[in-house]
Amino acid sequence: MENFALSMLWFWICYILVTCVGILHTIFNIYVLKMKPMDKESMGEGYEKTKPWHPLYNIILFSLFGFIYMNGLEIPTFKEALITGAIWTGICVVFDVFGWVLIKHPWSLTFKGFYIDYQPWISLIYLAIFIGPIVGYLITLI
Repeated sequence: MENFALSMLWFWICYILVTCVGILHTIFNIYVLKMKPMDKESMGEGYEKTKPWHPLYNIILFSLFGFIYMNGLEIPTFKEALITGAIWTGICVVFDVFGWVLIKHPWSLTFKGFYIDYQPWISLIYLAIFIGPIVGYLITLI
């Protein structure tokens, strides 16, 4: 990887931004669209209705930040985009286990809830994260 530190800067900014967009979308659904909030039984309708949008947030934002990273390199390459996508996806897979499953908080889920019940969305999210730097690289060619 040509510039790991810069890659991590853009990755973490994007990861936090994607998370905030999802949270804000849930809040919008609950307070503006009057959907049911989280309760003891489920994450709530306000959150459930955002799930199909999660891959879209990820492909847009990770492509944008993939572009920012790739555009900042001296010589962006397809190989660099593939490596970056793999590293970003790997970090997400590991971090998500801790951030959304193992560390308990109001929005944490079980392994089954996150990796089985959240299908196909979680798989599409990881695919979007992997593809993001590749799309960003392709945009640098334009």
